[in-house]
Amino acid sequence: MNKDITKRIDSLREKINDADYKYYVLAQPDIDDIVYDSLMKELEELEKEYPLLVTPDSPTQRVSGEPTKKFNVILHDVPMLSLANSYNFDDLIEFDNRIKSVINETEIEYVCELKIDGLAVSLKYENGFFRKGATRGDGTKGDDVTNNLKTIRSIPLKIHKGSLKDFEVRGEVYINKEDFLRINEEQETRGEKLFVNPRNTAAGTLKLKASRVVASRPLNIFVYYLLSKDTKLNSHQENLETLKEMKFPVNNHFRKVKGIDEVKKFCDEIDEVRDSLPYEIDGVVVKVNSIAQQELLGNVAKSPRWAIAYKFKAKEKVTKINSITLQVGRTGTITPVAELEPVFLAGSTISRATLHNFEEIKRKDIREKDYVKIEKGGDVIPKVTEVVLDKREKSSVEYPEPDKCPVCSTKLEKPEEEVYIYCPNYFCPAQIQGRIEHFVHRDAMEIEGLGSSIVAILLEQGLIKDFADIYTLKDKRKEFLAIERFGEKSVDNILNAIEKSKEKPFEKVLFAIGIKQIGERTAKLIAKHFGSLEKLSKASEEEIDDIYEIGPSIARSVVMFFKDDKSKELVSKLKKTGLKFELDSNEKTNLNDKFVGKIFVLTGTLIKFTRNEASDLIEKLGGRTNSSVSKKTDYVLAGEEAGSKLDKAKKLGVTILSEDDFEKMLGL
Repeated sequence: MNKDITKRIDSLREKINDADYKYYVLAQPDIDDIVYDSLMKELEELEKEYPLLVTPDSPTQRVSGEPTKKFNVILHDVPMLSLANSYNFDDLIEFDNRIKSVINETEIEYVCELKIDGLAVSLKYENGFFRKGATRGDGTKGDDVTNNLKTIRSIPLKIHKGSLKDFEVRGEVYINKEDFLRINEEQETRGEKLFVNPRNTAAGTLKLKASRVVASRPLNIFVYYLLSKDTKLNSHQENLETLKEMKFPVNNHFRKVKGIDEVKKFCDEIDEVRDSLPYEIDGVVVKVNSIAQQELLGNVAKSPRWAIAYKFKAKEKVTKINSITLQVGRTGTITPVAELEPVFLAGSTISRATLHNFEEIKRKDIREKDYVKIEKGGDVIPKVTEVVLDKREKSSVEYPEPDKCPVCSTKLEKPEEEVYIYCPNYFCPAQIQGRIEHFVHRDAMEIEGLGSSIVAILLEQGLIKDFADIYTLKDKRKEFLAIERFGEKSVDNILNAIEKSKEKPFEKVLFAIGIKQIGERTAKLIAKHFGSLEKLSKASEEEIDDIYEIGPSIARSVVMFFKDDKSKELVSKLKKTGLKFELDSNEKTNLNDKFVGKIFVLTGTLIKFTRNEASDLIEKLGGRTNSSVSKKTDYVLAGEEAGSKLDKAKKLGVTILSEDDFEKMLGL
């Protein structure tokens, strides 16, 4: 092997890892995105050309595209204990007295850390390489989420720290407040269910089966604990400093203090500033600093005696519901919203809070003019927690479940087994506006300048009636300019953005037209499978359901859309605009009839390809990869030392491919 090639690959990996550390851990990037992308592209190309040089710690190995049906279980070598909680300073004083009775000192040295509101995980390193990652689980065993953790770029895949080879690191996976709000904004734009809070979103994301989906979510981690037989640390502070030296992301808001009064002071300081932090915390963790003292104190049941969590009180205020209004989403969902007497809570003024659905209103017995408790503890989105019944007016009446749409007065419908009520009128003005906003969103046709207020004006002025009409605005430039507040430059910018959107690929167009339950990834899968809107519109539920990862409810939704006369009319109008309703010729060229719609399972050790390379080739040619063998599996690509998957494939009569067979299918 050429030494210069090996040296160049090592150099690229070092530069990329250093850039990741500076960007994701220090928040001090020193190279721009173009340079970073060029380094990564060069590394990918070199590794593709020299597959024997691919190593587990390479930056190219962070994201695994292979979904799993379930997670394996990993046993924790040392139990992941939970912390005892305290909710007031009396509890902290009692904790301090217990420590002093064992240690026999007048003042104990503590380390205070922020209690990040996330999901506890364990990272195991062998010979300096990140090998396994697991959730806390029940404390003795957790789910194997190694591939998903590899998508978090602040987690180093290889450690260069001196004598430390085999060790374990523990930390908390979380999502920043700003990222959480953006994720929910995108969910709302797609007409999909909103996430409740950052912690649940982080936990749910970490347990998704497809690592590529996980990689699209902005997960972060702070680590706080190092376990190793290779080194003996004297204090918890030294533990944290060592982790920082090893380039792990350690939260800098920790402090070594002397005595419980200093602990209380730290807790008060953090409580004052917690709303300004970019991530959610729900308290402070207090730990005895001396490792020797920790060992002397030991554990009780499922908690260490030497640590305690001081939990902040949830940020809560009482305010009045002036009225309950009803919102209509782009798919017709009716959502009740509490219009509140404005109140300042957790860093922002709250004047509205979603009540989710009418079953929630009934369960909490929420009424107009009620005084209610509003909470933001652990949640970025405010919620109504309970009604203050002793302040309820005597004339109060239950809030009635509506029977007519608040916008178009159409009779509402409630499908069986659903908690939501819908307006079935496709031409309901609120739905029209919602569909247009979804169509122009950056994840769809990405038409800059057409925000919700502009869309509302265009509808009001009669310049558009649906999203297909957007492409007629170039013929109405004079009328557009006649609207107050619009100048030539702003109008031309919008018209240029509309024209540019015609370059968007078929999958984006399919997502943009707003078929119920069709998200970005689903649109991509369907677009690649059928190749054109024409073929999709004629497909049966069974044909759509046969696509891997597409379920019967999605298939039914697609078929119903194309049967609907209003949808047909809208699609017909769109076809005249010049949008792409089929795959580009180069995408079609890449497809291979032997692969399109076929499900492959890879097993054993491949010699001529890495797993990622084989998976990428299959997907580019129109196939899909799965991690388990079933009746739906078309091919099993078996390498050396193939195990139970190969045996199951033989029992089910699934076609088994050698690497030579695979190459022939590829035409190599």
